Amino acid sequence: MSRRSNVFNFAAGPATLPPEVLERAKASLADWQGLGYSLLEAPFTGDEFKALMDTTRHQIKAVLAVPDHYQVVFLQGGASAQFSLVPLNLLPPTATAGYVETGHWSARALEEGRRYGRSLVVASARGSGFDRVPAVCEWALDEDLHYCHITPNETANGVQFPGDPDCGDIPLIADMTSEFLSRPVDIERYGMIYAGTQKNLGPTGLVIAIIREDLLGQARPETPTVFNYQQQIERQNRINTPLMFGIYLVHLMLDWIEKQGGVEALHFRNITQSQAIYRIIDEDDFFYCPVIPGHRSIMNVCFGTRDKSHQQRFLAEAETMGLMNLAGHSHTGGLRASLYNAQSDAAVAALASFMISFRKHHG
Repeated sequence: MSRRSNVFNFAAGPATLPPEVLERAKASLADWQGLGYSLLEAPFTGDEFKALMDTTRHQIKAVLAVPDHYQVVFLQGGASAQFSLVPLNLLPPTATAGYVETGHWSARALEEGRRYGRSLVVASARGSGFDRVPAVCEWALDEDLHYCHITPNETANGVQFPGDPDCGDIPLIADMTSEFLSRPVDIERYGMIYAGTQKNLGPTGLVIAIIREDLLGQARPETPTVFNYQQQIERQNRINTPLMFGIYLVHLMLDWIEKQGGVEALHFRNITQSQAIYRIIDEDDFFYCPVIPGHRSIMNVCFGTRDKSHQQRFLAEAETMGLMNLAGHSHTGGLRASLYNAQSDAAVAALASFMISFRKHHG
């Protein structure tokens, strides 16, 4: 597969994938497992694909040390669909859900959750411009909350939780889309984790959910069968045709993660890469980051130039250097460099060098 060596993709998702994973995926398009036909043509009820799903599920459990009383399920519709499907599956009509508002995507989850029941903001950083994560001691947690929903890494705002919060007996539901498998996670702190795969694991559309078993079996009657967590688990994710190629890419990415040394090794590399960019941002007042240190994302470095007129020039000149997709989210503006698991050290070095050069010439 040809890929220009001087082009580096900093897109927030779909994100860059390792060349070796793309090569393996390419091979499956013509002949998968020696069957003589493509994975795209394979029956999802066949033994080969059933085995692939089982293998991928076990890989996820192994890489995150998922306890036995949690289920791993493959879902469709992207992570945004879970904003509705979580309350449909987990929130009885008369119950109350809590939400921690830390940026664009947690606000979207809250807005959607309010369509299905009583949803309270237990903590919010809106007043400070989403420049931090509210400390857990400030959360207005009520023992009557059926669950509390968080977004540990805000892709649009560049804010990340400093660790796994402890909500006691209140089940914690986390949209981990943009940090999934980028760091070790204490699974026992959560009732459910869900993540779209287009950041660290593959293509759009597929969602991986890890759900504690005692939360299952309470879906509302109006929940569509294909979106009912319990029924999908009971039918081994084969109520309808699963996203087969997406699951295959996740399998390949999990192989790649294992070869990198697992999430612990990736976490160290992610910290190192992000610090290299934040260090340049903080050197003087030419660039700035709106998020306070200690709450900054290691996945999505959101920043800008103090002189707003420099930003379009920055993007244009960056593209001529092969540094692509550095524009910020449409709702927040500015600049953004996404440093997901597959982002190379060479890409980060090239961006750092360009930022220093740009500041020298325009500062």
